[in-house]
Amino acid sequence: MSAILPTYKRFDVSVSNALGTVVEDVQGKKYLDFGSGIGVCNLGHRHPVVQEAIEMQLNKYWHVSNLYTNPIQEEVANLLVTNSVGDYVFFCNSGAEANEAAIKLARKATGKTKIITFKQSFHGRTFATMSATGQEKIQIGFGPMLQEFHYVPYNETEALVEAIDQNTAAIMLEMVQGEGGVIPAEQTFLQELADQCQKKNILLIVDEIQTGIGRTGKRFAYEHYGIEPDIITLAKGLGNGVPVGAIVAKQELYDHFGPGSHGSTFGGNPLAMAAAKAVLEHVFAEDFMNEVSKKADYLRAQLEEHLADLTFVASIRGKGLMIGIECQQEVSDLIPLFIQKGLLVLNAGPKVIRLLPPLTVTTEEIDKAVHLLKEVLSERK
Repeated sequence: MSAILPTYKRFDVSVSNALGTVVEDVQGKKYLDFGSGIGVCNLGHRHPVVQEAIEMQLNKYWHVSNLYTNPIQEEVANLLVTNSVGDYVFFCNSGAEANEAAIKLARKATGKTKIITFKQSFHGRTFATMSATGQEKIQIGFGPMLQEFHYVPYNETEALVEAIDQNTAAIMLEMVQGEGGVIPAEQTFLQELADQCQKKNILLIVDEIQTGIGRTGKRFAYEHYGIEPDIITLAKGLGNGVPVGAIVAKQELYDHFGPGSHGSTFGGNPLAMAAAKAVLEHVFAEDFMNEVSKKADYLRAQLEEHLADLTFVASIRGKGLMIGIECQQEVSDLIPLFIQKGLLVLNAGPKVIRLLPPLTVTTEEIDKAVHLLKEVLSERK
């Protein structure tokens, strides 16, 4: 009997090893990993560049606290601001912590308390980020949520405009709703949202925890839309498996996060920073990003060719290497069937199969995954 609290419904896979796009279980069976640890291992498992960087840092120092200057933090922060519209960085340990920091900063900087988020969004499981999440199933059983979070339908401009008032501090959203069903933002909706923020002095928080660090074919997903967030939140792919989170904020927010306003004992940990630096230098290289875009186009084309006409498949959507296959019925019972065939995938809501392959995936691995997807889905009517 496990001594671990049962907060996760686990699949029947016990992992012993992983490398690149392949996971191996304790029986020696190998799986093609199209989940990437829920969008974490963007460079695949144990990428040599990241592993070498961590090993080098292990031989220097592991932790000294944020009471002292940590030069590698400065290097990672500079990589983030150089490659984004932000100016300053705060480091933490996870996506929920990043969103928590963004919520605190938005309220403190504006003096207002209302934050608009969206139905079917997911922003984390702390009390503030759970309250920001527009999914009742995440909130059930924990009593009253924190006040001043207001949920509106995603991609519905009129409802958004109606929700804005003089107490609105920020609008917070994902460019592609991940847990909510792999639903991309629509350009006209997002442009109006950004315009409203500009006109009414409202901060725009973009949750890039799943979409960031190259996942959608650009460094950050907001780049697809031509907007400029005031705060960007990051985690998952930033450390390629080493826990790390961050917010990237605009210049005008600098004075509102002064000494004592926020903190994190392990935030910016040297080992995490070594991993993040290696990831950013590798992923943000122009040639690498171009290859991601090509592979994303190839994956989408193969899915359309082999799955779109299946009776069971309703639609295929997403951005870059973040794909949702919406089905006519619930898909929870399909995930174990894919596992049996040696393919690890995720669900996103009751009817969506979510694909998050490593950005290093090969066309041969894409072909194999599409073949296995078709094998299972062809049997459903």
